[in-house]
Amino acid sequence: MSEHGQDRYEKEVGERWGDTEAYRESSRRTSGYAPADWQKINAELEEIEAALAQALANGEAPDGLRAMDLAEAARLHIDRWYYPCSHAMHVGLADMYTADPRFEGHYEDRAEGLAAFVSAAIKANAARG
Repeated sequence: MSEHGQDRYEKEVGERWGDTEAYRESSRRTSGYAPADWQKINAELEEIEAALAQALANGEAPDGLRAMDLAEAARLHIDRWYYPCSHAMHVGLADMYTADPRFEGHYEDRAEGLAAFVSAAIKANAARG
C-alpha cells in the first residue's frame, strides 16, 4: 500500500475489515497497481475532493445536484479502484468521515465544514437512488 501513503493504517484496516469481501477485493485489486495507476487514482480523487470543497465554498447545498453528482463520482471512484461500493456502503463511509477524527481531519484540513458537507452529500446521493 505504500504507493498511496496508507502504510501507517494497513494493520488497523486489516484488523477492522480484514474478514470482509470488500477488504479482500481491495487487496486483490491494489496489489496489482503500478505507480502510474496510483498517480491516476490520487489525481482523480484530488479532483473530486477539490470540486466538493469548491461547492462548499460556493455555498451550494449538500443535497444539491452538483454535490450529489460529486458524491456519486466519489462512490464510483471507490467502486472502480478498490471494491464494489453500494450506496449503503458509501453511507457507512460517510458516517466515518464525521465520526473518526482522522477522516474528519482529512476533509477539515482542506476546508472547514467539508467533512459534514461530504457526508451529507453522500447521504443525499444515496437517497436519490
